[in-house]
This record gives sequence, C-alpha cells and structure tokens, in this order.
Amino acid sequence: MKQCHLLFAILLAVGSLLPVQAQRRTPTPNDTLQSIRRQADGSVVFSIYAPKARTVSLAGDIVPWGQRPEVKENPNGVWNITIKDAQPGAYRYHYVVDGLNVYDPKGAFASEPSAIAEIDDGNEFFSMKDVPHGAIAQRYYYSKALNTTRRLHVWTPAGYENSKQKLPVLYLVHGGGDTDNAWPTVGRAGFILDNLLAEGKILPMIVVMPNGNIPAQRQDMSDLMENFTNDLMGSVIPYIESNYRCLTDKDHRAMAGLSMGGIQTLETTLAHYDKFGYVFVLSGGFNPNLDYEKEAERFHLKENAAKINKSFKIFAHTQGGSTDITHVSGERTNKIFDKYGINYEYSEPYQTGHTWSTWRNNLKDLAPRLFR
Repeated sequence: MKQCHLLFAILLAVGSLLPVQAQRRTPTPNDTLQSIRRQADGSVVFSIYAPKARTVSLAGDIVPWGQRPEVKENPNGVWNITIKDAQPGAYRYHYVVDGLNVYDPKGAFASEPSAIAEIDDGNEFFSMKDVPHGAIAQRYYYSKALNTTRRLHVWTPAGYENSKQKLPVLYLVHGGGDTDNAWPTVGRAGFILDNLLAEGKILPMIVVMPNGNIPAQRQDMSDLMENFTNDLMGSVIPYIESNYRCLTDKDHRAMAGLSMGGIQTLETTLAHYDKFGYVFVLSGGFNPNLDYEKEAERFHLKENAAKINKSFKIFAHTQGGSTDITHVSGERTNKIFDKYGINYEYSEPYQTGHTWSTWRNNLKDLAPRLFR
C-alpha cells in the first residue's frame, strides 16, 4: 500500500502575499506591536493583539511556578501580560487565547512552527528518495548592514565533505512573511536538489538560502529591499566565500527568488549586474509600491542595458499563471524591460498561482540550467 503524504503549507503561501497586499488593508495596533519589552524595574511585558478574545494568558518556562502574571486588556485589543523579576535567559512560551495554545505571531521565526502536512506517494520530484543526500546547515553570520547576527541555511551536495572541488553558488530567496527556513522545509529544496543531482540533471553546486525577512520602516518597503541587497552583497556572499569552497566569478554565481524574494532578486542583480551570471525572478517583478519608470531610472536601465544583457547568461521571469497575485506587476515589469532593451525570458509553465506548488516546480526547472 502506497504511503500517502500531503505537501502544502497554507500559512507560508499566504505569508508570501505581503508585499502586494501591504497597502490594501486597514492598519491595526498589531502593525507596530513589540511583543516582548523589558522594563526598567526588571519585569518583562508580553503583548499580543487579540481584539475578539475573551481570555488571554501566558504559559511556558517564562512563567514562574506558583505565579499568576498580571493581565491587562487595552481598549485597542492589545493584551499585556507582565512577568515580574524576569532573570536573563532563554525561555519557551506561548499564549493561551480562549483556551487555545497560540504561538506568538510577532515572535522571532513565528512562521516556523506551522505544521506541514505531506501528501506524497514517494515518486514525486520533491520526495525523499533512496539517493545520496546532501546536507542542509543552519549557519549564523554578522550582518554589517543590519548591525546584528542573522541566520541562513546552506545546502551542500552529497560528497561535498570528502571533496576538494570548488563549486558554483545559487542564492535562493523565499517570499514575504517567511524566513530562511521556508525553502528547506515547505519548499523541499534539499530533496529536490538531491534527486536532480542523483539523476545527473544538475551540476554539483552550493545553494544558500538567506533570510529576506527584514523589518521595513518605510510604507513602500523600499528600505527592506535595499537593506537585503546590502546584507547579501556586504555580508552573506563574503561569509559564504570565506567558509565554503566556492567559485567566486559572476558566471558561477546565480540568484533566484520568489514573490518578495523576486523583488529582492531584481534589486540585487540589477544594482550589481556584473556580479551575477544567472537570474531567475519567480512570481515577482519590481516593487509594486513604487513608480516603475523611476525604478528604471534608479537602476540606469537605459544606460546599462547592453552591459546587463552581456552579464546575464540567463535572465528568466516566471509566473504561476493568471491567478498569480503578482501577475499584473510582473507584466508591468516586463514592459519596462522591453522599453529599455533588457533581454529576458518569460514563461508561465505552471498554472498553479502564487503557491509553493509553482515554486517547487520552478526550482526543479531552473537548477538544471545553471552553470552550463
């Protein structure tokens, strides 16, 4: 009897809609809520926005035995829970909202506890098969652009540890609302790459999955895109090239990103076109909150068109069909490329919308085209 697994994560897919929908919703106190605040008197206040809740409490290691923390509900729907005399340390915690355990939606890596149901008969391109498996490492580096320590994931192919070969690198970016943990989990990047390599369809490479989730201060989110580029170019790439056996010329460096990651891919590669040989924009385009003509001017597309066309061996743009929520912004982006003579490929090979079903297939298709 075949094993049956389901593979989809609605929360992560919905999270990837953030850049497009950012200006279509009514602001709430949750937008600027800081969920954990340490006070001068040594207490710590935990906050959650739950305007329709009847009861809210806090549970976990953070709550001392025998103590009932003070709970206050504000008229704006924010619940504040105070832990007195909290000592330095790391604590597990969650809220209990109307009797239901709820992870902190504003907490670090909040999307990662999402359960992933798997439907998979073992024969899919993303299945875990009996093939040599690479390793996915969780690494930490210091970001000079953001002045903080950040996390990324790195896939290295089977046999990397026993080899001395230098490999090309693909930088693979998730979408809005996700973290660097998205491609390794719901994206199934490791299994996809393991299978392709075992079948001889891709060349050995290193795949770096950075965290594109950066707090934005501007309403148009332009600072998020710029900060990501500065982080990638100034810290992520130097970190990878210092700690892994990498080929460091542009023809052995590729970048691909979905949704918000597609915006970040354009932001990075058009500003640094001489540093990348392969570029794939998946369900994306220019930042929809900005004027596209001004974006073309900012990237000097008219002046740099010939140089961009020469540098990119492949510049591909894909969408998940007409139901993909970035379809309109993608079309507008293509018109700008046409106007200024930027060579690119465009396709809609999967009519599965703005979903991980589309993007897993995109990775399966693009990886074999790299570094040939």
